[in-house]
Amino acid sequence: MIMIALTCCLYLLISLGFSVIFHTIKFFHIAHAITLTFSAYFTYLFSIQLHCSVWLSIPLAIIAATAVGVLSEIALYKPLRKRNASPMILMIASLGLYTVLQNVISMLWGDDTKSVRTGEIKVGNEFFGAYITDIQITTIVVCVALFVSCVLLMKYSRIGRNIRAVASNPELSNIVGISSDRVILWAFGIGSALAAVAGILIAFDTDMTPTMGFNWLLYGVVAMIIGGIGSNWGLVGGALLLATAQHLSAYYIGSQWMDAVAYIILILFLLAKPLGFSGKRLKKIEI
Repeated sequence: MIMIALTCCLYLLISLGFSVIFHTIKFFHIAHAITLTFSAYFTYLFSIQLHCSVWLSIPLAIIAATAVGVLSEIALYKPLRKRNASPMILMIASLGLYTVLQNVISMLWGDDTKSVRTGEIKVGNEFFGAYITDIQITTIVVCVALFVSCVLLMKYSRIGRNIRAVASNPELSNIVGISSDRVILWAFGIGSALAAVAGILIAFDTDMTPTMGFNWLLYGVVAMIIGGIGSNWGLVGGALLLATAQHLSAYYIGSQWMDAVAYIILILFLLAKPLGFSGKRLKKIEI
């Protein structure tokens, strides 16, 4: 149960960050995975290579990784949108960006597994007969806190209302004085920051490799789809279902089935309930 809760929380945080961006720009930002990866390696850079304290390294890594996500919008996606690029072209550009930046990470830090943990390995805390480490407890608490904070931000703040307005209709938003370009930057900033936090938490728990972000992103996207695109609370059901199914399959069948189970669930939902748990179509107001 503890591992299910831990995995569910990480899926929830990653899918929420991806959902904020996707709901606003309407294409699959595959390079979101490299933001997650960069945050882990920036933490390694600041804490291990530059010998900064962990409490300084973590916020610096989040800022640097978030900057990578925001710069991808400024330097790549925005110029393409100005040229009326289709969502397919934008997704291909995102895939190319991910590939380039992943190779940059490999050149700078190598392909071997890196670790940001410097202390001795301790036995976890016993909880109902199971053991959970301090970083796993921290992961669950941080993920839940960030999820609730982001949901409240999107619902009650001016930034959140503007993001929802641009997601519904960017042309109409521009007419009423909401700058869609500025709002999209905010969406990239929020979504990238959430991915950065997830990447750091994963690195402290299971170390890091240059390819770590892609699998985690895929699981987050699956959770978003089965939960219902545009439904924050649907993400909870999607993440919980996916994490539970994967860990039960690993226990009863074998860990090699975890990936297969994720995609089987995705296919079943696309066939039987393509709108996910929420069952709501995205609304768009025409001028």
